Amino acid sequence: MHPRIEDYALIGDEQTAALIGRDGSIDWLCLPRFDSGACFARLLGDEENGHWLLAPKGAEGPCTRRAYRPDTLVLDTEWDTPEGSVRVTDLMPQRDRAPDVVRIVEGLSGRVTVRSTLRLRFDYGSIIPWVRKADGHRVAVAGPDSAWLRSEPPVRTWGEHFRTHAEFTVAEGERVAFVLTWHPSHDPRPPLVDPFRALDHSVVDWRAWAARCRYTGPHRDAVVRSLITLKALTYAPTGGIVAAPTTSLPEDLGGVRNWDYRYCWLRDSTLTLGALLSAGYQEEAEAWRDWLLRAVAGNPADLQIMYGLAGERRLPEYELPWLSGFAGSAPVRIGNDAVKQLQLDVYGEVLDSLSLARRSGLSSQPHMWSMQCSLLDFLRRAWRQPDEGLWEVRGGRRHFVHSKVMVWVAADRMVRTLEENPALRGDLEGWRALRDEVHREVCEKGYDPERDTFTQSYGSRELDAALLLIPRVGFLPPDDTRVTGTIDAVRAELGKDGLLHRYSTDTDGADAVDGLPGGEGTFLVCSFWLADALHMTGRTRQARELFERLVGLANDVGLLAEEYRVDAATGAGRQLGNFPQAFSHIGLVNTALALFGDDRAG
Repeated sequence: MHPRIEDYALIGDEQTAALIGRDGSIDWLCLPRFDSGACFARLLGDEENGHWLLAPKGAEGPCTRRAYRPDTLVLDTEWDTPEGSVRVTDLMPQRDRAPDVVRIVEGLSGRVTVRSTLRLRFDYGSIIPWVRKADGHRVAVAGPDSAWLRSEPPVRTWGEHFRTHAEFTVAEGERVAFVLTWHPSHDPRPPLVDPFRALDHSVVDWRAWAARCRYTGPHRDAVVRSLITLKALTYAPTGGIVAAPTTSLPEDLGGVRNWDYRYCWLRDSTLTLGALLSAGYQEEAEAWRDWLLRAVAGNPADLQIMYGLAGERRLPEYELPWLSGFAGSAPVRIGNDAVKQLQLDVYGEVLDSLSLARRSGLSSQPHMWSMQCSLLDFLRRAWRQPDEGLWEVRGGRRHFVHSKVMVWVAADRMVRTLEENPALRGDLEGWRALRDEVHREVCEKGYDPERDTFTQSYGSRELDAALLLIPRVGFLPPDDTRVTGTIDAVRAELGKDGLLHRYSTDTDGADAVDGLPGGEGTFLVCSFWLADALHMTGRTRQARELFERLVGLANDVGLLAEEYRVDAATGAGRQLGNFPQAFSHIGLVNTALALFGDDRAG
C-alpha cells in the first residue's frame, strides 16, 4: 500500500528538507536546495527512484511510535521488536559548507539487528551514480553531484543491485551514526561533521529559537510546531520562504492537479509577516521583508506572483515522465507556469506587507517608499484588467472580486502611510480617489443583493473563500450586513464536512474557473480564514470550535498539508496537496493569535 501524505515527517537545515515515512525511509530530499533535483524521489515514484531505509531488520510497515523532540526539528522514530527496542534519530544540522543528513541508531533494550538500504538516484530518480570506496566511506558520483556515506563507529557496508547496504546489532545504550553529505563533484570532500555533537547542538539551537515565541495561549505546542515548520521552510541565505518543500503531491488522488510549490509566493507575504511579527520573530520577519523587496525590484509591470529562493524569475514548467506520481497521480511537474499569470492582488499584498513592516518598526530601506509609489502608479493604470486571481486558475481571466479588493488595499495602505508620515511625498488626493473608485465598483459589480453576498467575480453566481478576507483587510467593517451575509453564504455553499473548499470545482460552462478536470479537497487555510471571520463577527465560540477541529487534523507530528478530504464511504479523512504547506501553518498561527492572543500573549 502506498504511504499517505500524512505518514511523513519533516527534517531540514533551512536550505532544503527531507520527508521521512513511518517506516523509517527518507523518500524525498532535494540537494543542495529546496528547488534542486531530488536524490530521493520514492515519494513520487517507487524504491528505484531513490530512498534511504533505516529500520530493524525484517520490520515491515510503520514504526511503533515517533515524535519530534519538544520544540525542535529533531525526529525520534522507535520500534519495539521481539528482540528489543531501538530508536532512530533523524536531523539535518545547520549547514556550514555542505548539507548533511544525520541518522543515529540507539539501542533502547535487548539486542536489535538494524539494516540500512541506501538507493541514491540523482536528478529526480533518473540517474544511478557510480559508487566506490574512499577513506572508509562510500562515495557516489554522477555528473555535478557527489555524496559521501560514513558511519561512526564504522560498520560493514556492501553494494548490491545498485544499492548500498549495512547491517549491525545494537544493544541497550549503544549508538551507531550514519552521515550522508552532499557536495559538488568537482570540489574536495567538505569537513566531516560530528554526528553526536551535531545532535546536541541542534536540540539546543532549536529550543532556544522556539523559546522566543511570545504566544502562551491554548495549543501553544501546535503554534510552536507551525512556527518551527515555517522556519524550516525558510531559505536562510535569502530569507525567502517556500510554499512547501515538495512538488506534485496531488490535490486529487489519481488526478492532474499536481503542482511544484518549492518557490516563494507573494500572496503569502502579509499573512507570513503578520504571523512572524506577532509571535515575536522580528529577525525572520525582516529577512522575509528584505527578500520581498529584492524579488519585486524592477519594472512594476513585470511583477510576478512567485519567485525562486533568491528571487529568480524564470521557473519553466515541465514534466518528468519516468515518475509515476504519488499514488499514481501523474504528471509530476517541475517548475510552475503560473509564474506567467497576471494576478492584481499581489500588488495589494506587497504594499500591505511593506505598510505592516513600517508600522511594526522594522528597519527602513532607503528605496522602499519609491518602490511602493511605482507599484501603485502601475496599479492605477492596470487595475481595471481581468486577471487569473489568487488561486492561479487556468480557465481564463476574469474580474475577480478578491483581486479588486486587494487593489483597494494597495491604495488604502499608501494613503494611510502618507497620512501617518507627512515627511513622505506622494499623490495623496489621487490615491484617495483611486481607493474610493475601486471600493464603489466592487460594491456595485461584485455584490449580489438578492443573495446578500459578494461573488467570486463580477457577474458570477459563484463564491470564493477569499471573500472571507474582506473584513480582515478592512474593506468593510465586520458588522456590515454584506460581510455577515458573505460569510454565511460561503459557509453554506463551499462548506464540506465542516471545512471549506476555496471555490467550486463542480461548475460547468461560463462559471467554471480553473479549467481542470476532477475535484479537490477542502482547503485548510480557507477554513482558518472562516474561523477568523466568525471571530470578527462575534461568533467566537463557533470560531474556537472550528479551530479545535483544524488543529486536530494535523498528523501525529503536528504537520498540515494544503488540503483535507473525508471519504464519503468510510468517513476517514486524509491530507492532500504539497506537504507540509506553509499557508496552512501560517493560518494556524494567525488564527490562534486572533482567538487567544489578545489576553494570553506575552
